[in-house]
Amino acid sequence: MSDHVTDPATGSFVAHRNLLFTVAYEMLGSAADAEDVLQETWLRWVEVDMGQVLDQRAYLVRITTRQSLNRLRTMQRRKEAYVGPWLPEPLLTAPDVAQDAELAESVSMAMMVVLETLSPTERAVFVLREAFEFSYDDIAAAVDKSPAAVRQIAHRARRHVDARRPRQAVSPSVTRAALESFQRVLETGDLQGLLDVLAPEVVLVSDGGGIKQAALRPVTGADKVARYMIGGLGKNNRPITVAPTVVNGNPALLVHLDGEIDGVMAIHVGDARITGLYYVRNPEKLNRVESETPLTLR
Repeated sequence: MSDHVTDPATGSFVAHRNLLFTVAYEMLGSAADAEDVLQETWLRWVEVDMGQVLDQRAYLVRITTRQSLNRLRTMQRRKEAYVGPWLPEPLLTAPDVAQDAELAESVSMAMMVVLETLSPTERAVFVLREAFEFSYDDIAAAVDKSPAAVRQIAHRARRHVDARRPRQAVSPSVTRAALESFQRVLETGDLQGLLDVLAPEVVLVSDGGGIKQAALRPVTGADKVARYMIGGLGKNNRPITVAPTVVNGNPALLVHLDGEIDGVMAIHVGDARITGLYYVRNPEKLNRVESETPLTLR
């Protein structure tokens, strides 16, 4: 496509590609599936009569949303057969994503996990309205509903998310400080140090996909989480290295065992303590973490 940027259809698609990818990713939680949706969007876009399109951005998002809804319904069947908790595929993101507080929250692991509890249509409406501020009319065209119905769906989805979203995140500097403390604990295996950095109500969700060992259910409470993690480190005889990175617009840790990537640990911090831990170990979700350039979204 890059060889024909002068073509109007291609130029418009390239100009909006980051936005389209982010819409698809927030709806799907999978970068691989989001890329497939973009390919499907492109194939439909080049068949459109440009002369009949008043708003190319809205039209492209409409195509992307419809293809994402089709893909999301297919993915739901895959998730039903998934071993253990399903976490989003982590994305390495550029610094500009972290600087946009609203965008960083909307793509954070904590928020993406909450979005998994919405129906496909609720998720589409919520993402387009809350994350990208599309009009009800534009959203209605994308999800094939009336504007009045979309307003009701948006209200219901917002209420659902507000009841489940993690409490307000702290500043990036506080998050980084908590992450640095957590990193030291992982490297030293200090149980008390781990208890000090975890909030009493902390929840650990780990995703091994049936390929890597992981807890089959979320682990709740500082004592249980700390002992689960220290116990896991104690069973491992290979050298562990932990390095800071930025995943889904937020500070995270990249964990290597004996030089090989083991997983990505994303965190959510409230009141200077870690309230959420999201550990993605499924190797099928880690292909992009080391091989890809950090993404700019929107």
